[in-house]
Amino acid sequence: MHPIPLMARFNRWANERLYECVAGLPEAERRAERGAFFGSIHRTLNHLLVVDRLWMARFEGTDAGIRTLDEVLYDDFAGLRAAREAEDQRLIALVDRLAADDLTAPVAFRMMTAGGTHTTRRDYILITLYNHQTHHRGQVHALVTRAGVRPPPLDVIVFLGEEGVG
Repeated sequence: MHPIPLMARFNRWANERLYECVAGLPEAERRAERGAFFGSIHRTLNHLLVVDRLWMARFEGTDAGIRTLDEVLYDDFAGLRAAREAEDQRLIALVDRLAADDLTAPVAFRMMTAGGTHTTRRDYILITLYNHQTHHRGQVHALVTRAGVRPPPLDVIVFLGEEGVG
């Protein structure tokens, strides 16, 4: 399997594992201010969904309706989790539709933070999306540890072994 769709599947796997771990925390622990960039576990998970929706809208040439990177799309954990699962499936469906030539096609978009119009290849955007997910999942991993729960391993190599890939 090409690395781009493989990483979309890894992304879903890692999110499922992390959300399962977070679901075991009391609501107060999920919402506690823990000094992370987005404060709490819940707000960091919301940020990941915000950014994924922004990138997906850019792929589709639509407006995600998101105005800030710290926007809370779902105040309840169950709604956030269901939306995360749907977004991960949406990403997998997108990359599965792309032919090899589609991966290098340019996408024009506006950055919320830097402004202006930018153009970048689809595969570079997907790499950015995957890297962003990994970055903030790592933060949530640390926040869960601070909350006194041992989070699951989220390494690609663990995913590959569980999926029988490699």
